[in-house]
Amino acid sequence: MSEPREVICRPRWAGTLWFLAGLCAAGTSAAVALAVATGALPWLIPALLCASAGVAALHRATGRVRADAHGLHVGSLVRSRSVPWADIADLRVHLKYANTPRTQDVRRTVLVLTDGRKRVLPLPIGVTAHDPYFDATLDALRALHRRHGNPRSDHLPVVSHRTAGRGWAVSLLFCVLLLAGAGLAAWAVPQAQSHERDWRSAAPCGPSGTTTTTADGDADCLRTLPATIERTEPNRPKKGSWLHLADGRPVDRVAVSETAAREFRAGDRVRLTLWRGSVMKVEGERHVWQSHVTGGGEVAVLAAALALGAGYPAARIVLRLRARRRPDDEVLPSAAPFVAALVGTGLWLLPLGYVHSEAPLGTRATLAWAGAGSLVSLALLTWAWRATRAGTPGAPTAPDTAEETFIPARFLEATDYNPHHFGTHVVVGGGESPAVTPHPGPGRYAARPIPVHRLTLKTVRRARGGDGESVPKNWHVAELDDAGTPVHLTAAPADLPRLLAALTDDRPPSGAPAAPDQEDLVTERGEHAG
Repeated sequence: MSEPREVICRPRWAGTLWFLAGLCAAGTSAAVALAVATGALPWLIPALLCASAGVAALHRATGRVRADAHGLHVGSLVRSRSVPWADIADLRVHLKYANTPRTQDVRRTVLVLTDGRKRVLPLPIGVTAHDPYFDATLDALRALHRRHGNPRSDHLPVVSHRTAGRGWAVSLLFCVLLLAGAGLAAWAVPQAQSHERDWRSAAPCGPSGTTTTTADGDADCLRTLPATIERTEPNRPKKGSWLHLADGRPVDRVAVSETAAREFRAGDRVRLTLWRGSVMKVEGERHVWQSHVTGGGEVAVLAAALALGAGYPAARIVLRLRARRRPDDEVLPSAAPFVAALVGTGLWLLPLGYVHSEAPLGTRATLAWAGAGSLVSLALLTWAWRATRAGTPGAPTAPDTAEETFIPARFLEATDYNPHHFGTHVVVGGGESPAVTPHPGPGRYAARPIPVHRLTLKTVRRARGGDGESVPKNWHVAELDDAGTPVHLTAAPADLPRLLAALTDDRPPSGAPAAPDQEDLVTERGEHAG
């Protein structure tokens, strides 16, 4: 097929975008006119929102990308620029997975310049995992790059939130915010302890001459007043429930729990206990409600929980920093081991934080508690560090082929032995050829035999962003040649070598490496089997 001499990308929904821009312009004008006519400044808020949406739609509608022998020419509403092919090191895809079943995956084209900078092109945009227009346009751009430039490789990197090439600025922001919240909560622990002690030690008010008051002028003693409930307003916890008092005395309404609002009835005579200007207790014949006073232990637990929560984005940052020398499209190990370490730490740290607000930390019991828990956390973090290493733990041995073994694995392409991607396991052994099955066994029901004689091993590697989100992060991928058609088999690191041994009938082809290298996980065949 002849290579294109020029590629022009225009928005596929230009008419819709222009309509949205005009609609937003009309909405902005109407909102501004209402604000001027009525003098109501709140109308400027929808005007600002409509203007922002209109500018965004106009920017999309006027976006243009043209590629020719001289380079890439990008035009937009704000500016136009050109990048020669000699300054472009690579073209890659940024993939944003759908967050909900109703949304679709979005693919964007990214330029990687020779100085390391990256620029996202406004076009083309792929709105599904398999968009023919996007694929054809990207192939044409890469063909021009190969002809007039010097690309790093023929491989198309696909970068997503699962790969090493994604930045960690968002994770750092969340980590800093959670740590700031933990510090603020820790700062509030002494105030909460003091408030709780004052409530517990509060005594009924005496004569007016002996009543103590706070700095705000509210009584620091317990004042009891009679009241009558006019009506109740039970609502869900998010909305809040209320007791409305007759004649608004001593207050108009009291915020209570939903249960209390349902237990009290209109016309009930109750006794209110006030402390520092707030209703702390409502006593009736059928129910008693008391306000919850947040103590220092609860605030300390909140501080510890926020600090532990900051550990998750910190773990993601650590994983990305450890993979900074890896290919940008290589899938990172899962942060689940670090999450398990954080959960294990929380099991001893949260109770200690609650107890520490009541007992001194310097006691033998709390010191022993903290010391033992710290050792457990250190052991868990060491295990998590080792579990998230990029290399494999070791070379597994081939299974006993005399017994059937169902191995979790899947082919990433739809083939005659994996129609409609139905396979979830590969069964080996039992005196029969390997087969793809949609179940973990037992039995070979609905199994599709794998044509072993057609397959040739090319490479074993770690998972990449282009392999899809269905591939677990810690699995590896074997690139095979199926009579001229590339196929990919993915499985866990401990299972993939056993599968490859079974697919080659335990007879390594001549010139092929004996086993994948455990550090780099890349093996290249010297020649095909005869």
